[in-house]
Amino acid sequence: MAERNWEQFHSPENLAKSISIESAELLECFQWGADADSARVAEELADVLTYCILLADKLGVDPEQIVLDKLEVTREKYPADLARDRSTKYDRLQD
Repeated sequence: MAERNWEQFHSPENLAKSISIESAELLECFQWGADADSARVAEELADVLTYCILLADKLGVDPEQIVLDKLEVTREKYPADLARDRSTKYDRLQD
């Protein structure tokens, strides 16, 4: 990337937009069914991950740590004894 001098375009806003755009391209692989071209899926997934890593770097956060932190929040919101085998949103697990 340095050889192209693209870093100048990598504001947090632009990177967040790029994540959304590339995510839509990833979703497009599955637009008409579950049988997607795995090579194309991998390419689009690589684009999404690249922009996510660039944004994390720009924001000064550790990608691994923020994922671990989010997993802990999820564990608290979705206790295994209430959420196992259910796709119910956390605020309705008691129902």
